[in-house]
Amino acid sequence: QVQLVESGGGLVQAGGSLRLSCAASGRTFGGYAMGWFRQASGKEREFVGGINWNGSSTRYADSVKGRFTISRDTTKHTMYLQMNGLKPEDTAVYYCAADLSSLGVDEKKYNYWGQGTQVTVSS
Repeated sequence: QVQLVESGGGLVQAGGSLRLSCAASGRTFGGYAMGWFRQASGKEREFVGGINWNGSSTRYADSVKGRFTISRDTTKHTMYLQMNGLKPEDTAVYYCAADLSSLGVDEKKYNYWGQGTQVTVSS
């Protein structure tokens, strides 16, 4: 079992920055890939980015490439999403998730999910 808890969401003006955290507990942190997803009101949940088990590889959605950065700190059992240059269209509930197999973009592959944290970007 893996428990995930997101934090760091909030309200920010367009062009601003936020850093989300995802604290993991349970199964050994370094043994699985992790991802960030988001769901805007009235839309389907979408992949934002992810990081492999040891942090050596990352993937990003085209919509956030160059603006968002994912990292993980195995000593703190935490994954981060640094979001810069935020836009109103980034407004959504952001979820972190763990994939026990490998880094992927398909949410169906992810085994464990956090409860989500709201990010609101005002124009």
